[in-house]
Amino acid sequence: MNWSALEVLISGVNKYSTVFGRVWLSMVFVFRVLVFVVAAQRVWGDENKDFVCNTAQPGCVNVCYDSVFPISHIRLWALQLIFVTCPSLMVVAHVKYREEKDKKFATLHKGSHLYANPGKKRGGLWWTYLASLVFKAGFDAAFLYILYYIYEGYDMPRLSKCALEPCPNIVDCYISRPTEKKIFTIFMVVSSAACIFMCICEMIYLVGKRFMKLIRARKESERVLFAERHNLTVMAPLNSEYAKQDPTAAPSNQNNSNIKAEEASTSKIM
Repeated sequence: MNWSALEVLISGVNKYSTVFGRVWLSMVFVFRVLVFVVAAQRVWGDENKDFVCNTAQPGCVNVCYDSVFPISHIRLWALQLIFVTCPSLMVVAHVKYREEKDKKFATLHKGSHLYANPGKKRGGLWWTYLASLVFKAGFDAAFLYILYYIYEGYDMPRLSKCALEPCPNIVDCYISRPTEKKIFTIFMVVSSAACIFMCICEMIYLVGKRFMKLIRARKESERVLFAERHNLTVMAPLNSEYAKQDPTAAPSNQNNSNIKAEEASTSKIM
């Protein structure tokens, strides 16, 4: 497996993701890809070799094995990882398309740019990102249902009875290490369910953020429209003769002269 190419791909997807998207990507890489590559393949590596039935009839073991394991868990999880990670490439491809479009626009219009930030989740990129979340959650849920439908649950039985041709009668078949395989199956199912939950949280976050932004823009437009319809400036300037006098203000020069004249006349009378 080319880890450097996978690292470049993950860093490119992580660059345009939200906080929930980064957590989802870390969960996919650590709890699903690494577990799948390091441990799960070894656990299911002996499922065909160590599948034993108490019969020597030629072809009976193969028929019973195909009945118990219609599709290998490893191959089903590999398909699931491919389908789940591919929608993230839609966002990267859309950003690259924006960058090329902005580069051509800047060349034709002497340095002016069409997008201030091509990776900003606005317009069509916002819908592309939301669609990628829907596809990721949908693929994970679909594969969980397929696994449940094929194996009639997420349990791994120790004993399986088979009566298909060319088996002469009902034979008992035994699966190797059923407990260990059951633990890994439950772990992968729980990891997929957690990834679905993170996708739902991210969708709620994006839609809620967009909804709040629209509400703020609507309130701002209503405020501007109200200000245009109603002249909120002062209708007439205040006249000095109607202005109220401040009792704490200092007296004017005319008042001072009148007070002095009254004091002088009073002193003469005395």
